[in-house]
Amino acid sequence: MNRILIILALIYLQTNVFGQDDWQTYYEQSNFLETPRYKQSIEFAKKLADASEYVSYTTFGKSLQGRDLPLIIIDKNKNFTPESVKKSGHAVLLVQACIHPGESEGKDAGFMLIRDMLIRNKYDDLLENTTLLFIPIFNVDGHERFSPYSRINQNGPKEMGWRTTANNLNLNRDFMKADALEMQHWLELFNNWLPDMFIDIHTTDGADYQYHITYAMSISGEMDPKQTQWQKNYLKQIEKDLLQDDVLIFAYVSFRRWHDPRSGLLLRPQTPRYSNGFSEIQNRPVLLVETHMLKNYQTRVEATYDLLKHTIAHIDHQYEDLKEINLNADENTKKLAGKEFVLSYYTSPEDSSIVDFKGVDYDIIPSELTNDIWVQFSDEPKDYTLVMFDKLLPASKVKMPQEYIIPAEWTEVVERLKMHHIEYSILEEAKEMEVETYRFSNVQFASFPFEGRQMVQDFNLTEISLKKTYAAGSIIVPTNQRSAKVIAHLLEPIAPDSFVRWGFFNSIFERKEYVETYVMEKMAREMIAEKPELLDQYKKAVEENPQVYNNQWAKLFWFYALTPYWDQQKDIYPVGKIN
Repeated sequence: MNRILIILALIYLQTNVFGQDDWQTYYEQSNFLETPRYKQSIEFAKKLADASEYVSYTTFGKSLQGRDLPLIIIDKNKNFTPESVKKSGHAVLLVQACIHPGESEGKDAGFMLIRDMLIRNKYDDLLENTTLLFIPIFNVDGHERFSPYSRINQNGPKEMGWRTTANNLNLNRDFMKADALEMQHWLELFNNWLPDMFIDIHTTDGADYQYHITYAMSISGEMDPKQTQWQKNYLKQIEKDLLQDDVLIFAYVSFRRWHDPRSGLLLRPQTPRYSNGFSEIQNRPVLLVETHMLKNYQTRVEATYDLLKHTIAHIDHQYEDLKEINLNADENTKKLAGKEFVLSYYTSPEDSSIVDFKGVDYDIIPSELTNDIWVQFSDEPKDYTLVMFDKLLPASKVKMPQEYIIPAEWTEVVERLKMHHIEYSILEEAKEMEVETYRFSNVQFASFPFEGRQMVQDFNLTEISLKKTYAAGSIIVPTNQRSAKVIAHLLEPIAPDSFVRWGFFNSIFERKEYVETYVMEKMAREMIAEKPELLDQYKKAVEENPQVYNNQWAKLFWFYALTPYWDQQKDIYPVGKIN
């Protein structure tokens, strides 16, 4: 009998310690070189749910190609709905992987960590006060465009998915305009759960250096002061924790000269089209993770694993403070009406600090091929003392109105507001109202499409007041709600990701009625005879804008615009502000 027990023990050790056990992930079984396809990923997610009463596998929609969007919910109280978790008092952490499927570390790290917490009981003290929402694959269709040639700059895995959705949209440019079906489902998930912290996991492009992870977090004054301080404390603690795991972490920066760290570092603000910019205006701390592309895949996955493990531990201990500061930020946002709100920032070119940077040695040599420079990184670590421009200053501001009003005919805009769970009321009958709005001039469009849209690149705005009759069905959007920052970013034209910028209102810039030149030649002379100063104004306009008034039609349209025949709605923003 003893001999049989010894043999069985040896078999167990061979299969469960030295070999492949039933709970090894596909990534581990591949000797840390591969990431699983969609089918194997979903199978493992369901296996976790079947094995643990604390895990629920569900979906939050379907992709354009009909694939389920997977969601794993982990809660030690077995609460798997937003309502029950809210009642429990837990903080909610949303971790998202594979928004860019070629950047798959988050998926493999997340699977291993959930297994180790709940199946192998390796970290019994985690998730005591935190509910974890884990999206292993967000861009499921892009994930299945599987190839060894998806990421030219990246060191593994052997094969991976593609950056964009089936209809070639980048989900990490879509958080505001929500053109992608997958993003529309995601917004429903986010607003239903309203997580207390959000982690979006990526892989970098760019230069070589020693750091395993770079990150972006809103700690430069863009958020509520208490949230800013909480995030600074979090980063300080996480950096210490990761150092014990031999994981180096640094802020996600750009170099003043591309690929050249010695040129200095730039911290750039992000707009709400990106996950971190979006979460920022939702009053929720967000960590954008960028593992270093040139490190091998195992190193990147393990660094991500350690980061997630320590983050959960931090939230477990700080969950009450985190929930309180988020609630406080929401309440402050409801009181923005009548106050100035910053819509965009820029990096100060004058304010800087000195930082230590763990880079690698490199040379810059002339390229005979391109007649430019060629940066050649070595394998030798080298520490630098660098200038870092990390102070953000307001670039554009707006005074928040009490309400916005949107005419009934702009149905696409209204539908997008619904997707963002923005509250509004509906006019039951037509009503004349006095509102403030904008007149556009010098509107310039992008010369090529971006993310499926023809963006408005630049314009001038003049604030105007007018009386307008709004039809029944028009909607009134109050700003005394927790989504007030989102509302302003969508409806204020100068915001970097406004509906105007993304082309939702492009038709207001189109001229629909015309005048024949022989008619306007005669009428222009009559106008000058009646008001002689028009001639000087006309000549000045032509002299100052020769690129605009460079033909007969354009010149005569200058006069046409002064007649009562001109379309009085052209270039007038249809969204009104009520104060």
